[in-house]
Amino acid sequence: MMNATTISSSDLSGLAADLLAARVRVAGPARASDGTVEYRHAGAPAELVLDSGVPRRSLKEFFLPPTEPLFAWRTGAGGRVELLEAPLPADPAVVIGARPCDAAGIEALDKVMGWDYRDEPWFARREATTIVSLACAGFDRSCMCTSVGLAPDTTKGSDLLLVPIGGGAFRAEVVTAKGARLVAAYPARFRPASGEAEAEAFRKAAREKVAASAPPAADPLRPWLDAHFDHPLWREASLRCHGCGACAAVCPTCHCFDIVDEPETVGTGVRRRNWDTCQTPRFTIHASGHNPKNDQPARIRQRVLHKIVIYPKKFGEMLCTGCGRCSRACPGGMDLPEVLARIAALAGGAQ
Repeated sequence: MMNATTISSSDLSGLAADLLAARVRVAGPARASDGTVEYRHAGAPAELVLDSGVPRRSLKEFFLPPTEPLFAWRTGAGGRVELLEAPLPADPAVVIGARPCDAAGIEALDKVMGWDYRDEPWFARREATTIVSLACAGFDRSCMCTSVGLAPDTTKGSDLLLVPIGGGAFRAEVVTAKGARLVAAYPARFRPASGEAEAEAFRKAAREKVAASAPPAADPLRPWLDAHFDHPLWREASLRCHGCGACAAVCPTCHCFDIVDEPETVGTGVRRRNWDTCQTPRFTIHASGHNPKNDQPARIRQRVLHKIVIYPKKFGEMLCTGCGRCSRACPGGMDLPEVLARIAALAGGAQ
């Protein structure tokens, strides 16, 4: 599609105001009470912070909340159990200023969410939400989107991509029909396309900045990973890992969850799903007591192989968008770019 227009910073704020006035939920990077930036629902356009780099947590939680009711139950007369289905989320929403690595993560997860069953809450949110992403200038040395087949200006998962062109303006590139509908619904906020050369210069500089510190491309590492399941690398890499799951909590693509029944009163309760992670010891424990991943090296290996090998084989999608959050969040200093660079060095030496 890729039709382009231009939008100024003031008109972007005006667009957010228009959406809020139309009772559309608006979300984007916003300042938290501790000064960090996170994706939040905005009550006013001024709350959006678009020049802050990568938010601390990913966009994933807007589509797969950390905890979510699936249905309620209650016991009626004669002990009969009645199930009360949770309503599907359907409120229209627009995300303004999503980082391309986060938008790409949402599209990657569409594959598993629509695989052997259709995750209705996920797709209800997806269908109700338009994602306006903002091309990234490159944040820090943990960024590695270029290593996983993406770029700071990737359009994957975006409906409308904004690329800075200077002077507080953005080239707005329509990616999907949703993006086209947003532009068509608020024509006063958009101007004829301009700044193509400036947008291209921004893109080039951003890609070069990320590529300069990113590890080698992950795709060519798969044959080595397939052939070295028990390599000492995994024990070496695990020495810094606390098994806390911080990496999964901030990751745009980690999607594992547990399902529990939570009694509320006598005869009533809720079945709820809650985020979980393969990095904790109890995640893979069987009812028999056997745990196939009973040490941290096995759990580190599972995380890396799932991202780089297992998910791509199943769905044709890398399960890593190179956002760098896992490295920034890890209290033990686990560094995925460093691990991938080490694997690349081993693969190059055929060790």
